[in-house]
Amino acid sequence: MTDRWREVAGAYVAGTGANAVFPARPGAVVRLFLLRRSIPDASYPTLGATLLVEGIFDQVAGVLDAGGEAPMKLECQLLINAAGLDAPAAARRIEGMPSDLIPQAYLAKGNYFSCSARAPFSRLIYPVPEPGGLGVHLTLDMAGQARFGPDVEWVDHIDYAVDPARAERFYPAIRKYWPTLPDGALMPSYSGMRPKIVPPAIASQDFVIQGPREHGVAGLINLFGIESPGLTSSLAIADHVGEIAGI
Repeated sequence: MTDRWREVAGAYVAGTGANAVFPARPGAVVRLFLLRRSIPDASYPTLGATLLVEGIFDQVAGVLDAGGEAPMKLECQLLINAAGLDAPAAARRIEGMPSDLIPQAYLAKGNYFSCSARAPFSRLIYPVPEPGGLGVHLTLDMAGQARFGPDVEWVDHIDYAVDPARAERFYPAIRKYWPTLPDGALMPSYSGMRPKIVPPAIASQDFVIQGPREHGVAGLINLFGIESPGLTSSLAIADHVGEIAGI
């Protein structure tokens, strides 16, 4: 491994081009991505696969201990913690990271329902946002199939199953812009988890991006509370992280 490879341990930020991916099963503490622009003329090699289950980053030595199916020690000068739902948990495993700067993690589940009836829309519909989310909006897939969601369901553990009974909350929300939605037309589709770092009483939050100037740990950048708008703003996030990292 060359010194240039050692300069970056990983970054989640999409949009600038992932140079390599460390695959992980659901529930992994962190997924590591390498920014293509940090390694000019790279040929997209995959370095390895691991789970950062008991990972500890030694800021003095610049060594990351990672366990899992392929235990390894990764020497690096830059570690970007962008583990989404598990970013706070990953930060607590980093040596020297001040605990008072690690936000409490909360889970806000977003459920989606598909529709057996043909929706009379050819555009997306976004209602007024609700606390913690964008409200039950209409999206259309490539085949024109309508899906509605997400709602906001605060939960205490990760479970992606969609409760069919929640459809009763969807009907009145959808009928505000589709009054003739037939009864029984909604079917459970899929769900996702928002990586909240504020409780339900606050609901709304901004991204938290910390560098050494904030937490004092050399070579570490934390990304907390990066919800789905983080994909839309991924290029700007990448630029900001790059500026902090000096790359």
